[in-house]
Amino acid sequence: MSLKVFDLQCEHDHVFEGWFSSADSYDSQQARGLLSCPVCNSTAISKKLSAPRLNVSHIRAADVAPAQAPAKAGRAPVAAPAQAQMARLQAEVLRQMREMVRNTENVGARFAEEARRMHEGETEERAIRGTATPDEREALASEGIAVMPIPDFLDDDRLQ
Repeated sequence: MSLKVFDLQCEHDHVFEGWFSSADSYDSQQARGLLSCPVCNSTAISKKLSAPRLNVSHIRAADVAPAQAPAKAGRAPVAAPAQAQMARLQAEVLRQMREMVRNTENVGARFAEEARRMHEGETEERAIRGTATPDEREALASEGIAVMPIPDFLDDDRLQ
């Protein structure tokens, strides 16, 4: 199966990749509001212009080597992983992120209250997750309490 990889951007300028089975799949998911930013969970997503991914596996390394520019001072040469390697790497990163989310306590709608209690030393510090309104998140940030939205696809409890 050939995947379409698009560079996507949310309304807050977070850029990320989206992998789709086809351009129509992207259009369908976008129309149904299923796309969200993995950083801020915004659903205002647009497709950025990006260079196509070319299959150049048939080009031998010897043919490519002379065209490569020498590495600039202070910069080491880098390599891009093969598509299969990248898919495995992304799957492993998502697995580990989901595991980290699973290892938090779900305090539900009490999230803002519980975060404040921990910040003020009224209860033990621990990793928690839950729900908070945009106003609650803004108030927590203004109080110096760092919070981070969790995209739905990482929180197994939200998917059930």
